[in-house]
Amino acid sequence: GWKPAPLLLGEPSETRLSLESKLNLPMPHFTLHSPDLQGFVDKQYVYDGFGAGGDNQSPALTWSNPPAGTRAYLLTCHDTDAPGPGGWWHWVAFNIPGDITSLPTDAAKQGMPVGTVMAVNSYGDKTYGGPCPPPGDQAHPYVFTLYALGAELDLDDSAQPAMVMFMAQAAILGKASVVSYYAR
Repeated sequence: GWKPAPLLLGEPSETRLSLESKLNLPMPHFTLHSPDLQGFVDKQYVYDGFGAGGDNQSPALTWSNPPAGTRAYLLTCHDTDAPGPGGWWHWVAFNIPGDITSLPTDAAKQGMPVGTVMAVNSYGDKTYGGPCPPPGDQAHPYVFTLYALGAELDLDDSAQPAMVMFMAQAAILGKASVVSYYAR
């Protein structure tokens, strides 16, 4: 009878462990911090449309102890509780140079490091789009995640978040996250 072809990339358990280590397990010494986000998102970082009334400034972020071999970073901000499938992508920036260790407040508008590409977010913009949960919802989590990459991504600013994440999988060396909450 028919038999499936052998798995060429290793045993399923090895492949699963490899993907889990790249995507789900944070690096113990690779850290991401924001002096602007202290558990809750202030109005200055909230979206400036749909009645949210914020200033839509991207928060300052700093990081330390990236994995050896980091050549670039991928930064995302994702609301996992947003209505609809897949949550809401607020920020997707990739090819941040590997020697960068911080972004100042409002970097998305004022200028990201040379070489950085900002992809399309769920608002349809190629920049940071702050929190804007539905009025009356419980506080939503805004997860800022920085992925250390062993190579730059060969994509342009028209890339959708799902494609960026798919293409990044093979290059991820580690990740660090910080979460803040917002409700209106």
